[in-house]
Amino acid sequence: MEQNSPDPLADGTDDPAFVRGLALRKEVLGAAYVEQAMAGADDFSRPMQALSTRWCWGETWSRPGLTRRERSLLNLGMISALNRPHELRLHVKAALRNGLTREEIREALLQVAVYCGVPAGIDATRIAREAIAEYDAEVTTAAAQ
Repeated sequence: MEQNSPDPLADGTDDPAFVRGLALRKEVLGAAYVEQAMAGADDFSRPMQALSTRWCWGETWSRPGLTRRERSLLNLGMISALNRPHELRLHVKAALRNGLTREEIREALLQVAVYCGVPAGIDATRIAREAIAEYDAEVTTAAAQ
């Protein structure tokens, strides 16, 4: 079906859920990462950036009922089970920002190994270890500035 109307999510700047989602996304994932993702979006990928910002962050992550910390813990398990290494790396760093400890992240990934298979747990642990090292380096660099 051909649509001639503009995509309501293409810009989103007047949409309260988009605005709320963009602010929350920057807090959780880091402003530099989000700004780079948004700036790198082209006509093809911009609607996906807008959709994920509005729906994932503005509608779901901003809901009451679960803390950011709890949402991060859930995400680690789900993203590991789905074998999404890029997203896992990103969300390990987000989990640290949201207050999860390294021990809690490790325990979550051991749980992944039991329920999703040892290969999934091993891959997730490797990615998490790398992400934690990157996060620590980012924190050290930011503190030195």
